[in-house]
Amino acid sequence: MRELDALGPRLRAARRLRGLTLDELGDRAGVSPSTISRLESGKRQANLELLLPLSRHLGVRIDDLLSPVDADPRVRRPSIRRHGHVIAPLTAETAPMQTYKITYPPVERVPAPRVHDGYEWLYVLSGRLLLVLDETRTELEPGEAAEFDTRVPHSMSALGGAPAEVISIFSDAGMRVHRYADPDEG
Repeated sequence: MRELDALGPRLRAARRLRGLTLDELGDRAGVSPSTISRLESGKRQANLELLLPLSRHLGVRIDDLLSPVDADPRVRRPSIRRHGHVIAPLTAETAPMQTYKITYPPVERVPAPRVHDGYEWLYVLSGRLLLVLDETRTELEPGEAAEFDTRVPHSMSALGGAPAEVISIFSDAGMRVHRYADPDEG
């Protein structure tokens, strides 16, 4: 099974990404460092009794450690239409950060600011984008980027009567608000 072959390297990468040694993860998860080392090197068979505490203390899902190894790296997810926006996913649904190409339609009035958990990074590809953070209005041109905490009241809209295309990267919490389409939208 190719999924099990990828488990060790994924486990090691998750541990190293968090800056943990084998001993530190072992202490937190109640698993011996030598067992973790053997799991990471593929010399030990994984089971739920081992994976549950390790994944919990690494902050990853077991599915992330065991996801199938896909020979085709292309992302094939349908675009979402929401309030006139076109939201095209650019990353796999299981990716740790979600990236989207969002097309903002021209509007007559600036949308009301919203607040939600998360963090967002964006880059304007084409058109002009108005970013409102609290009371501050910033006009972004193609080639400009911005980042902000989405707990700050914010809204975005196209300027100048033409759509604005933006690449947006969301933290895990920040993406949930943007990826689910309203049932009434088409």
